[in-house]
Amino acid sequence: MKKDVLVLAVESSCDETSVAVVKNGTEILANIVASQIKSHQRFGGVVPEVASRHHVESITGVFEEALEVANVTWSDIDAIAVTEGPGLVGSLLIGINAAKVLSFVHNIPLVGVHHIAGHIYANQLVEPLEFPLLALVVSGGHTELVYMKDHYDFEVIGETLDDAVGEAYDKVARTLKLPYPGGPHIDRLAAEGEDTYKLPRVWLDKEAYDFSFSGLKSAVINTVHNATQRGQEIVPQNLAASFQASVVEVLVEKTMRAARQYGVKQIIVAGGVSANKGLRHALEEAVSKNSDVKLTIPPLSLCTDNAAMIGAAGTQAYLKGHRSGLDMNGMPGMELQSL
Repeated sequence: MKKDVLVLAVESSCDETSVAVVKNGTEILANIVASQIKSHQRFGGVVPEVASRHHVESITGVFEEALEVANVTWSDIDAIAVTEGPGLVGSLLIGINAAKVLSFVHNIPLVGVHHIAGHIYANQLVEPLEFPLLALVVSGGHTELVYMKDHYDFEVIGETLDDAVGEAYDKVARTLKLPYPGGPHIDRLAAEGEDTYKLPRVWLDKEAYDFSFSGLKSAVINTVHNATQRGQEIVPQNLAASFQASVVEVLVEKTMRAARQYGVKQIIVAGGVSANKGLRHALEEAVSKNSDVKLTIPPLSLCTDNAAMIGAAGTQAYLKGHRSGLDMNGMPGMELQSL
């Protein structure tokens, strides 16, 4: 019988300390996440120094809990996968140095993983990937369309030229005086409102698949500012609905156009904003009109940062022969590369 591959994975690129054990890149044996959201809420965003300190405090306990929940020992682990970048360099280094020490002590191969590759492979924990596929990556730091002909074969065909979609959500939420993180609050308000404010749809070059959200963000800020100057009342639900309608229309239209042009079998959604109910519903509706394409969106627990997704991606990288040395360093601006 073919031996199972067990990968212990570490994710610490931002404000979640997470360790997971994944079997064969598809089955989660443990996925422990220590969130820092409450610590950062009072600052209205992630404070890098605070995030690093929390990682140091949490990481040993998270490792121990993951091994206990998975009911495995170090002798069972075939590889240690860790987020190499992009992310906050201080946060990255906590996870990387812990992974390097454990790799050295237990003589287990070390595999560096790109954070976005992890978000993409979170979908493999739901169902098998079918190639060729198109990944819509939507998060606080990234908005990209990635074409894949095979495992770990990444071609970025479109990306944001300014703000990432998650960043735009957080800035609009701050304008509406909503708590951090702003995305879920905007999504909730949007479901209660109507698209009554005339906000722009930024298409850029109709033939390209790049995105831009800074103009839309500025339009929302100006709408609020102008209403305040005139003594007019803003309806938060309607402004949230109008903002989300603009974002979702552009994301969905460009994704479906790219899917048709590239003839993909599957569309997958990756990143924290894939938890957005408005986006999920719009994509489901658009794909339902195209019976030749399958849509896969991770459950909410796998949308935000977690180590299971790093384990899924790390398993594929490990099977392809990718190994990292003990000189691995955090790469905050790491590019998504094929193997």
